Amino acid sequence: MNVTLLDGPIGTELDARGVPTPLPFWSASAIDDAPGILANIHQDYASAGAVVHTANTFRTRRRTVGPTWREWTNRAVQIARHSVGPSHQVAGSLAPLEDCYRPDRSPGKASYEEHLEMAGQLAQAGCDIILCETFPHGVEAITAVEAAMTTGCPVWIALTAGPDADLLSPIEMRRIAKRCVAAGVSAVLVNCTPASATLRYVDALTDASLGVPVGAYANAGRADEKMGWSADNQSKPFEAAANYLSYAQKWIDRGATIVGGCCGTGPHHITAISQWLDSEGLTKHVG
Repeated sequence: MNVTLLDGPIGTELDARGVPTPLPFWSASAIDDAPGILANIHQDYASAGAVVHTANTFRTRRRTVGPTWREWTNRAVQIARHSVGPSHQVAGSLAPLEDCYRPDRSPGKASYEEHLEMAGQLAQAGCDIILCETFPHGVEAITAVEAAMTTGCPVWIALTAGPDADLLSPIEMRRIAKRCVAAGVSAVLVNCTPASATLRYVDALTDASLGVPVGAYANAGRADEKMGWSADNQSKPFEAAANYLSYAQKWIDRGATIVGGCCGTGPHHITAISQWLDSEGLTKHVG
């Protein structure tokens, strides 16, 4: 069995290393303000065992950054590329246009042109994969996939049920996933959902016999209005990583072959998964 190991979040690690991530740019600010620390985060995930690394482009589209959006997008991809091994892959993050926890604000099909523009820039910047991630709205998820598919790059879709696992039911996620597969995605994942609630979504996806790899990268913590994200067990990172691993093992046991971390996780979590994969003789491979 081959398992592809993703990295973890950028924003959580920037906060942990003392780098401000203010709205509206959030983690994108580090592209300009702390590129060295951003590179170190990518390097730490590579050292932990990750082989697919998500560039810090979640908030670098034109509507958020303004005139410098292309420059920031290119630099984010370059920082990721230059920080990891030559055999590793870089995924360009393509996010919903509005708050990823507010599907009611999604423009739906009207998002196509903006997703097309962002996807084109990610491809031009040299991404190996376009990762449409943290989509809670089915129509916009499919629209983003259709836009990304025009680039010729492999496209992955990551759907979220949100911080309380109530934005999508497993059945709804499976329905959206099937349409995304029909549109051409190479993998379907569930992300940015509590680790404790993720298994039922993995089950829904693997039971659907989608014909593409299924994966998961979940949250370990909770949303915080002042801090953006509050990670669990921050004072006990190894204990937190072991707890997260116990969930990841179940996802893999149920058929997930792409695994990583989302908000509240970090290099310790990826290391724990990597070491377990090694101990089980499961191959960590790229793509």
